[in-house]
Amino acid sequence: MGGRVAPLSAADLRSAKGLRRLAVLTAYDYPMALALDGVGLDIILVGDSLGEVELGYDSTRAVSLEMMQHHVRAVANGATRTHITGDLPVNTYDTPQQAVLSSMALIAAGAQSVKLEGALIPQVEAIIAAGIPVMGHVGLLPQTAEGGYRKQGRTQAESDQLVADAVALDRAGCFAIVIEAVDPAVSKRISPAVGAPTIGIAAGTACDGQVLVSTDLVGLLPDPPPFVTPKANLRELIIAAGEEWSRQVRGT
Repeated sequence: MGGRVAPLSAADLRSAKGLRRLAVLTAYDYPMALALDGVGLDIILVGDSLGEVELGYDSTRAVSLEMMQHHVRAVANGATRTHITGDLPVNTYDTPQQAVLSSMALIAAGAQSVKLEGALIPQVEAIIAAGIPVMGHVGLLPQTAEGGYRKQGRTQAESDQLVADAVALDRAGCFAIVIEAVDPAVSKRISPAVGAPTIGIAAGTACDGQVLVSTDLVGLLPDPPPFVTPKANLRELIIAAGEEWSRQVRGT
């Protein structure tokens, strides 16, 4: 995997279903993209989660298309061997026409595909018709979540709707589908019901792959989500390095 010279295509990624699990991490800037480009990832997601973990906003809803273009461009400068998916931010795909134009902007910035939240089938079909691969997203939808983030699919009706949404996205042509913050039993229903690989986050182990926010993975922020076990503690290393530098400058 480390010797790959070109990113996997969306068709390659979809065909991985049933053959191997997909590994996905987020990146938002050049240094992280450069570091992650050779580690064996299938996809680097430039998520609108950057609004919270990079820019310090309360939600992803503060992220604009221009911000996403900026960060996709930075990631594309660092990651040349890994498929890059860019998130379409809130209110940039309200209609099929707008969805196509917004997707074209992220592709021009360096993404190979785009992701949108919810079973917006006309938008998905329009983007794919324009030649741009689409990753779907069901379960918790941060852009429109009301009353805070909570586990989805806890009732039979919710579970049935999530399965129906995923099936609709699959039939519309999505090459992969993110399942976020759902009861693991729902993931067990969705994954075998769709031809696209499912990529879980806080959704149990029944998915065909997993995605994680890279800043959570490396311990760059305090208080990671409860479902994350950081693999490093960069925050403490940065604090220690800053303190050592301050002492060195002052000669103390």
